[in-house]
Formats: sequence, structure tokens, C-alpha cells
Amino acid sequence: MLQDFVAERGATLEPLGPDAQSLVEHARTSVSGGKRFRAAFCWWGHQAVREPEDESALLRASASLELLHASALVHDDYMDASDVRRGRPSTHRAFEQLHRERGWGSSPEQYGAAGAILLGDLLLTWADELLRTCGLPPDLVLEALGYFDLTRSEVVTGQFLDVSAQARGAADVTTAMTVLRYKSAKYSIERPLHIGAALAGAGPGVIEQLTRFGLPLGEAFQLRDDLLGVFGDPEVTGKPAGDDLVEGKRTVLVALALDSLPATDAKQLDTSLGTPLSVAQVEHLRGLIDASGAHDQVEAVIDELTERSLAALAAADVTERARGVLAGLAAEATQRAV
Repeated sequence: MLQDFVAERGATLEPLGPDAQSLVEHARTSVSGGKRFRAAFCWWGHQAVREPEDESALLRASASLELLHASALVHDDYMDASDVRRGRPSTHRAFEQLHRERGWGSSPEQYGAAGAILLGDLLLTWADELLRTCGLPPDLVLEALGYFDLTRSEVVTGQFLDVSAQARGAADVTTAMTVLRYKSAKYSIERPLHIGAALAGAGPGVIEQLTRFGLPLGEAFQLRDDLLGVFGDPEVTGKPAGDDLVEGKRTVLVALALDSLPATDAKQLDTSLGTPLSVAQVEHLRGLIDASGAHDQVEAVIDELTERSLAALAAADVTERARGVLAGLAAEATQRAV
């Protein structure tokens, strides 16, 4: 469905010539693959309230969240100077390479940056368009757009909090959790549930029940992602070993390790963040984090948040079919290896 929509939008840009089609081609790449969690939680947020009368329209609405996610990843990769996304060159690196291959003047890096910023903006525009034109009743779409607007504000601001923490070179556990909540947790699970439920005509009570399920689950989801960013297998994740360490991410995992390590080891971990690291150096830093107890602490927090989320789901006034599927999605989101 996403590829069809991108193809439709791309066709309207054909008169602009080959450069525009290059941008569209990278849009196709950006929406390829991935776990589709956000679309799934939107879909089942709707089904938690009632079965859809128009599945095709609900599918389009749910897919809009994957365009939002793709936009955030393109911008995030540029801000983090990531080289790889899902085993392929990140967007800004791909545009840099295109510039070099064609022997153009000026700066390949600047061209790559511009391409990534503009592609992210284009995907964000399309996300809004796809939700607005999904085909569901306009009053329900308008209600869902309110949550969609809030989602975009939260994720943009959360990203800036993350950038600021990295710039300062410091983030305590509380700050790291705030970044986690607004940069990822809410827009990955809680807000997609809200958007889907709003499209089904849910009232405030149901929305609050979905928050009690979705927010702790979103936090557990991102904590798992933080563990994979340090300890994940590159063959599975599609990103280099210890990528979060190289990028200097000030995650909850890192904040806990810095709090617990002896001063000398904490300083070594702290000063190594955001620097080029060999495989051996990554392994050494992983060892420090393990020795600090932070790895085990994060695993324990993931378990506690997941249990809290599932207890809220068990008590929620939702359809039994959705309750079962959402419990399964919760397991996938928190116990994954990629």
C-alpha cells in the first residue's frame, strides 16, 4: 500500500524531471522494510473500539504513520551522522554518493544533507496527506488529526531534546527517560493507538485506557531498542556493532552505567561516546556497561513496564479480539532482536 501511494505521488512529480524522480526513488527506499509497528497499533487501536466499516480506508490511515516514521528516520540518520539504515546506506550518504558518481561541483556532503532534509519533509507532507484523504468520515479524520498533530510536535521536540543532550555531553536517567518518552515511546505506540481509536469514534475514557497500555509499552519498546543499539548483532539489526556508542547516544542504558561505574571506567565510557570506535573498543565498552549492572537493570525495567502495560490491557474496555492481538504485539515489541 505504501509503495502504491509513493508511486501515485511520484507520478505527479514526473514533469519535474529526473532529479525529482531521484527524490521519489529514495522515498520508495525509505518506506521499504521495517517492522510496521506504528501502523499495526493504529489498526488495532481502531479494532479495540469496533470493527472497521472500510478496511481499505483504515489501512491508508494506518500507513500514514509509517510515512511519519520514515520521515523521522531520514532526519534522525542525518542528525546522528549514521552511515547505514536497514543494511543500506542512509539517505544523506546515498545522495552524497550520487553527487560523487556524477562528478558534480560543490560539496557532496552539503548535497547529501539537503537531500535528506527535503526527503524527510516530503515524507512528512505525504503522511499528512494520506491521513487526511484516507476515506474515513471527515469528522473522525479531523479528530484523529488532532492526535496526529500532537504526535508530530512531540517527536520533533523529543528529537531536539536528544540532540541537546548529546551536545551537552551529559544526560541523567531522568533526562534520558524524557527523551525516550517523547522522541520514540509516545509516537511508536501510544499515539498510533489514539489515532486508530479516534478514527473509530472513541471517547476520552477509552483513550485514557489505551494510554495506560500504550505508554509503558512504548517505553519498554524503546529501552529494548537502546539495548540493541549497543548489544545487537549487526547481521540482524542491519547497523554496525555498538552504533549508539559511536553516535554518542545518551540513553537510559548509558546514564545508568555512568552512575554505577567506578570513576575511571565512567570517564572512559563518557569520553568514548560519539567517537570512532574499533570493534575491540566497542567490545570493551560493552563489557563496562555489563559490569556496571546497567544491562540487567534495563532488562528488569523492560519486564516491569511490560507487565504494567499488559495489566492495563487486561482491564481495558476493548474488544476481546483486539486484546489478544495487542498482547501479541506487546511481546513482539519488547522481546525482538531487531
